[in-house]
Amino acid sequence: MAEEIFDVVNERDEVIDAKTRGEVHRLGLLHRAIHVLVFNSRGDIFLQKRSMSKDREPGKWDSSTSGHVDSGEDYDACAVRELREEIGLIVPKTPGRLFKLEACAETDREFVWVYRCGAEGPFRLHPDEIECGEWFAPEAVTRWVSERPEDFAGAFRLIWKLYSARGEE
Repeated sequence: MAEEIFDVVNERDEVIDAKTRGEVHRLGLLHRAIHVLVFNSRGDIFLQKRSMSKDREPGKWDSSTSGHVDSGEDYDACAVRELREEIGLIVPKTPGRLFKLEACAETDREFVWVYRCGAEGPFRLHPDEIECGEWFAPEAVTRWVSERPEDFAGAFRLIWKLYSARGEE
């Protein structure tokens, strides 16, 4: 399988080049990603535990789904694709945008659009991407992130802090 190609962006999130996944990460180049927070009708959030075979933050708990934006793809299309690929969720429209993160150390030099959608599951988890997934009450996630931040991917810790500060918990 060919290595993924990502758009390289400048500090204004404008595409300036395209390089392989390996080059982007090895050189620490700015690039793009999405995270989607999936909530059920009870208000619980679905979190995934990243596969131990992942090259970044293996075995850490993370957003419901997340992924890199492919070269030539936009954020919205990526959100729809990642929901389908990672958890088997087919959505009739693009999930709602919550906020955008600037590229920083916590996001692994990624500009990140964070989305929210509703679904009940059950989900079909991609075994190469996800070890397992579970529903959690938001207040339990807040407590867990506070007590054991090392259990979570860096970008998710930042996303949850900003999401919680919005008062939507």
